[in-house]
This record gives sequence, C-alpha cells and structure tokens, in this order.
Amino acid sequence: MSQQAPGKGMGRVFMIVAWCAGLYLATQFFGRWEQRQDNPNTDVISQQGEGFIEVKLLANVQGHLVASGRMNNVPVEFLLDTGATDVAVPLDLAEQLALPKGAPVTLSTANGRAQGYRTQIDRLQLGAIVLRNVRAVAAPGLEGEQVLLGMSALNKLEFTQRGGTMLLRQTTN
Repeated sequence: MSQQAPGKGMGRVFMIVAWCAGLYLATQFFGRWEQRQDNPNTDVISQQGEGFIEVKLLANVQGHLVASGRMNNVPVEFLLDTGATDVAVPLDLAEQLALPKGAPVTLSTANGRAQGYRTQIDRLQLGAIVLRNVRAVAAPGLEGEQVLLGMSALNKLEFTQRGGTMLLRQTTN
C-alpha cells in the first residue's frame, strides 16, 4: 500500500485554485480589453479653458465614435452619428427613462420605415459637456441601449474630425 506524503493533497488543491484564479483574471483582462476595442471612450476626458469645454474622442477599431455618457443622469453609451437628424433613443431605453411621449413620427431607418415618437432629453452629458433640452426621437428597432447622438445635439457644439479622433467644443460664454 502506498501512502501519500503529508500535504500532497493540499498541494493539488492549491494548484487547482491557482489555475482557476489565473483563468478568471485572464478572462477579466481580455473582457476589458475587448470592451475598450468597442468603446475606447469609457472614461471621457474633458479639458476646460476660459470660455470653453473640450472633449476628445477616439474612434474604435471599426472607425466609429462611441463614448460613455449620461442621459437624464443615467449612464448610456453614445454612437456619434452626424448623418442622423436627431438624437435617436432605443424605444425600450426611452420607456425606462420615462422620456415624455410627443407626436408620433415615421422614421426612415436602414431597416425600412418604423413608427416612433418625438421626445425631449432634459440633460445630456458627455464628459464635462452638458446639453439641456435636446430634441430626440424614441425609435423602435434600435438594438441594445446604444443612443445615436445625432445633429440635434451635435449642432450645439463645434466639432472637428481628423484621422481617428473627434474634438467636441462647447462655448460657455
């Protein structure tokens, strides 16, 4: 009969725990890395000067400008879309935020026509830039919780785009 050396069983347990901890940490690291590839602007950095606030955004790996922000003090993810007339909020998110239901509107989307409604966002924030009373539409068919930040918000700012960055500037005077 062979007998195990004292502590050998505990060594195996510690080895299994170490492997599990390593796999967990690797999963966390690569999950965050992948999220940064989709949204490189999770921590939007603002620069303030005399009479202005600037925010610099980086494009993601697909070339899209995605940034974390807030709508009526609720965290959201914005996709900047200079081709969109209004800010477009997914219908489920608009209902969750209790955005007021205005006039019904027919929307022309990439998937065809859809029925949404006009609404108003009291407070929209991207970094230190804060916009008030922004015209928007609640749009069915938008997947997830990503808000299209269209021209009804962007036209209140100066913006320039070069390469993979966009600089947004709000005058405060």
